[in-house]
Amino acid sequence: MSVTAPQSAAMRRQTRIGVALAGVIVAAWLAIHITGIFFWRWGVDTIALAIVLVVLQTWLSTGLFIVAHDAMHGALAPDHPQLNRVIGATCLSLYACLSYAALLPRHHLHHKETGRAGDPDFHGGDPSLRGWFLQFFKTYYSHGQIIRITVVALLYILLLGAPLGNIVIFWALPALGAVAQLFVFGTWLPHREREVPFADAHRAHSIDVGPLLSLLTCFHFGGYHHEHHLSPGTPWWGLPAVRRAHTGRAADHRGVEDHV
Repeated sequence: MSVTAPQSAAMRRQTRIGVALAGVIVAAWLAIHITGIFFWRWGVDTIALAIVLVVLQTWLSTGLFIVAHDAMHGALAPDHPQLNRVIGATCLSLYACLSYAALLPRHHLHHKETGRAGDPDFHGGDPSLRGWFLQFFKTYYSHGQIIRITVVALLYILLLGAPLGNIVIFWALPALGAVAQLFVFGTWLPHREREVPFADAHRAHSIDVGPLLSLLTCFHFGGYHHEHHLSPGTPWWGLPAVRRAHTGRAADHRGVEDHV
């Protein structure tokens, strides 16, 4: 299929913005990771700052996964497929030594079978929070990943002299916190059954929060999850615009009906 000049320009703009934002997220994550693990000196006067950095690193770790998620949809750099894969794989490796090649088909299966038995993100028959989380954890974490994390941690300790406590606090804790964010705001809340039925066959709710809280919880994958399933090629930062566009079209349609 040929690409028109306006489409090509839009793709280039999307790539520029997406790669720039990914660079900011990666750079900020690396700054905290390196400083916290290798250079942090503990004292009464540094505890409060450490807490702030861990909270920020948790959010940035979620961002690493979301950048990789955009790459899986080709939404990060739509005109550069190889760049998508490289950035996506790098972000998953930094976050928690995850395999991009392993997660890619699973995530596309989630979009194909959303909320049904074949969906790897859906609960395995136990819709409780605990049962659903265990299914989610088994989908995204493996023995191979644990081995890779252990190898990296040993290299940090034995070759670079990093304290184990710093590795736990500035890498393990943010990674686990990001797991909680991604599960609660990016999977459980959007895809669980509610009294209000799903809007369509995508079987995805958007959480009723404002744009800022949506950004802070899960880079818009909670507040605009239905919009993501409607337009998976839209990057995380473009999801609010998808809602505005759909809202505008719905208002125009109601206006036409009112005049008929």
